[in-house]
Order: sequence, then structure tokens, then C-alpha cells
Amino acid sequence: MTISVLAIDDSRTIRELLRQCLEGAGFAVETAEDGVDGVDRFNGSSPDVVITDINMPNMDGFGVIESIRGGGRNRTVPILVLTTESAADLKTRARESGATGWIVKPFDDQSLISVLRRVTGA
Repeated sequence: MTISVLAIDDSRTIRELLRQCLEGAGFAVETAEDGVDGVDRFNGSSPDVVITDINMPNMDGFGVIESIRGGGRNRTVPILVLTTESAADLKTRARESGATGWIVKPFDDQSLISVLRRVTGA
């Protein structure tokens, strides 16, 4: 079974790094360029896991988490935050909004792959 990932980040470079890393490990990857695009793509697909940045235009990562958790579709999907932020209050806010985990950029390919497999049960 192929694990499908929705990666939401306003940085094209990060989206491509995620795509290369994850597709190379056998994941199916769909990307979105901001929170609004991400929520739209989420509602039109069934990803096994979502990765979102926090600081993005149009809708930030907290908005993404809250939209997914408050929506009617796949509300329990694992959501990982991938960001340069590391403040404890932001981590707490993300966790309280429904995030599954927090990874600080830059990410290590093997660690990210391991976390994705763990949270999806693969």
C-alpha cells in the first residue's frame, strides 16, 4: 500500500525537497502552496497524512489544522507541522488545535520518513 502525503508549504523549494525525499521512499505526494490551497486539496483527496508549515499567506498552518479537524472529512488524519519555528507556545497551540507532531526545518530525510511511517501505521 502506498502512503499518500499532502505537503502544504509556501516555499517551492521545501515542497520540491519533500517531494523528492518522499517519492524516493515510495510515498505518493501532492503539494499545496498555502493553507487555502492545502485545505481545498485535502477536501478533494484522501491523504494518509498531512504535513503543513505554520507561516504561510492566505491561511496559516493553525488554520489548516483547525479546518481539517473541524471538517466533515477524514478528521483524524495525522497532521505534522514542519516549520522553522520552535517556540513552546506555538507547539502547544498546534497540539491543542489537533496537530499530531512537530518537526523543525531543516528536516532529516530518514527521520521524516520514519515519523511518517510511524504515524500512519505503515
